Amino acid sequence: MNILIFGATGMVGQGVLRECLLAPDVERVVAVGRNATGQQHPKLQDVVVKDMYDYSAIEPQLQGFDACFFCLGVSSVGMKEDDYRRVTYDLTMAAATVLARLNPGMTFTYVTGAGTDSSERGGSMWAQVKGATENALRRLPFKAAYMFRPGVIQPLHGARSKTPLYHGIYVVIAPLLSLAYRLWPDKVTTTEQIGLAMLAVARSGAPKVVLDPADINALR
Repeated sequence: MNILIFGATGMVGQGVLRECLLAPDVERVVAVGRNATGQQHPKLQDVVVKDMYDYSAIEPQLQGFDACFFCLGVSSVGMKEDDYRRVTYDLTMAAATVLARLNPGMTFTYVTGAGTDSSERGGSMWAQVKGATENALRRLPFKAAYMFRPGVIQPLHGARSKTPLYHGIYVVIAPLLSLAYRLWPDKVTTTEQIGLAMLAVARSGAPKVVLDPADINALR
C-alpha cells in the first residue's frame, strides 16, 4: 500500500507513522505537513506545505495513494468558533477535496474525537464543528471514509504531544493510562492501536464508519 499521513509530527500521527513504517505491506509513506518529520526511513518521504489550504502546487505528489490517515487537529480551548472551524473544517476539507479528486479509490481515515456531534446541533461548539467535518467527509467520493473517535489516548513508543503542558500531564499519568487501557478498552486506546486500526481499515474496511475506542481496539 501507498499511504499519505497528515499530521505525522503530532502525538497520534507519530504513532500512526511508526506502524506504517513497520507494516510489511506498506511500500511507501508520504508525510504531509508544515514541518518535516525529522525521520529517515527508506519508505518515508516528507512533503512540506506551508499553506495547508492550497495544494495546487503539489498535486502530482498526492496521486497514487491507497489510503490517507488524517491526524491533524487542535484543541478548541480558548478559540472562537470561526477560528476553530477554519483550522478544523476548512483545513481538513481543503486537503480531502483534492485527494478525493486525485485518488477516487482511496480510503480516508479522519481522527476526530469522542463526543463529536453528528447532528451538528449539540451544545458544544467543537463537537458541532467536528460533526460537520465528519459529515462533509462522508459525502466525498472516496472508496471509503472512516471517522476515528478515540477517547483517552495512551502515547507509546516515544510518541509525545507537541504541547509541553499536555506532554507533562501524559508523563505524570502514564502508569494510570496503562492500567486504564487494560480495564476500560471501551474508553481508552493507544497511539499504537490507532495506527494498527487505520491500517486494518485501509486493507479490508470495518463494520462501522464511525469508530469509537472499543471499535478501534478491536481492529488489527
